[in-house]
Amino acid sequence: MIGNLGKDPEMTTLDNGKRIARATLATNESFGEKSKGTLTQWHNLVAWDGKADFMSQYLKKGQEVAIQGRLSSRSYVAKDGQTKYITEIIVNEVLPFGKREMAK
Repeated sequence: MIGNLGKDPEMTTLDNGKRIARATLATNESFGEKSKGTLTQWHNLVAWDGKADFMSQYLKKGQEVAIQGRLSSRSYVAKDGQTKYITEIIVNEVLPFGKREMAK
């Protein structure tokens, strides 16, 4: 997938020492004659350890990136007792486009 990051990656270190980075990716699809409309879809990204380090250091909100990964679907019970369902992309590869500046 190719799109733009919707927020800076958020890095967390788990109790077992593993690192996880979460971000969102917006992809756009034009439809109709002469681009009458655009459909934006949002995707949840999850990266582990080395990929998480890379994403948190080098990527930032609005940056265009190419992501390769696998889909993972899961459910969880929210604080209000409702069961929530989520689909995430587990990042295997990430390729930033544009300037290669370190995120602040």
